[in-house]
Parts: sequence; structure tokens; C-alpha cells
Amino acid sequence: MSKAILVAGLSLSSTLTLAMPQVGQPAPDFTVVDSQGKQHQLKDFAGKTLVLEWTNDQCPFVVKHYSGNMQALQAEFTAKPDQVWLSVISSAPGKQGHVSAEKADELTKTRNAKPTAVVFDETGAAGKAYDAKTTPHMYVIDKNGILQYMGGIDSIPTAKVADIAKATPHFANAMRAVLVGQVVNPAVTKPYGCSVKY
Repeated sequence: MSKAILVAGLSLSSTLTLAMPQVGQPAPDFTVVDSQGKQHQLKDFAGKTLVLEWTNDQCPFVVKHYSGNMQALQAEFTAKPDQVWLSVISSAPGKQGHVSAEKADELTKTRNAKPTAVVFDETGAAGKAYDAKTTPHMYVIDKNGILQYMGGIDSIPTAKVADIAKATPHFANAMRAVLVGQVVNPAVTKPYGCSVKY
């Protein structure tokens, strides 16, 4: 009843916004398959802190952070068994950033990347459920399956590697707060990068 009252009178765009992911609420479910052919769903990570990183290896903003910054964050935030990092490729077949499983594994190796797994979202279902707009676009989900952060990796929206050290590391700050049970602030920031190639 209360939900119907809240929705009444809203424009279509406002109503659609209600379906978007909300910090402090259960994270949207997803089903994806990784580069090894293993299926993953949100429920598989119950009791674990989960990072979702939308990525596209051909995007200059992704290249910026894979100059060493993303790898360092991956190493830090997969250091314990209850910390999981999924790099999500939502690029559709034929679109920029779409790669084979073999190419994904090659990229992980050659870039010395440290995600728990690289997963494919060719239909865009997971990306659209999370309203993923850019590469990178970062999300943190706590052990209870609650979305605690969504937004940019940091505060300086450029493709310049030199800007990483000067930026406020929004995602890293959020993840560190979640890991010690602190409130994330800010919990939502504006992502920047290339558009996700649905």
C-alpha cells in the first residue's frame, strides 16, 4: 500500500529510478560466467565483501588505472578469503571491449591484474541491474549482501596517470570503511570513464 502511494504521481522517469540500485539496500542479483566457465550469482558471496568493477581494456580511463593502481587495489582487497573482486565485462559481442575468455585471461596475466575472476555480461543484464554507466564503475557489497558504495574509482575524471596520486580515492576509502564496519561517506559518487558498450 505505502509503495503504491509513493509511486503515485511520479513521472515515468522517476518511477524507473526506483528500480535502480540503492546504497543501503540489498544489492541486485546477477548471474554471470567467468573466464574459466564457472557461473557466479550474488548469493554465492554471502558472508564475503564483494567488489564489482566494470571494465573495458580498450578504454583510456581503464588503461589509466591499470598502470598499477587497479592492480594494487585488487591485491589489497583480495588479500583475505572473505574478500572477492569481480571484474565485469558488459561489452556486447562486436562492441569495443568485448573479449574472449582466453583474451581475458591473457590480459589478467600480462597486466599482472589480481581480480578473483573476470566475468562476462554479454547481454548487459547485470550491468543494467546495477545501472553501470562507465568503465571503470565501482561497487562495494558487504557481507550481508547490502550495497554500500557505487560510483567513481576516484575524484579526478581524467585519463592521466599522474592524476591518480592527486585524487581522492573514493572507492578505496569506501572499501576500507566497509571492511572495518564504518559508515561509507560518500557512499555514492559520480563515475567517470568510457560508456559501457551494451
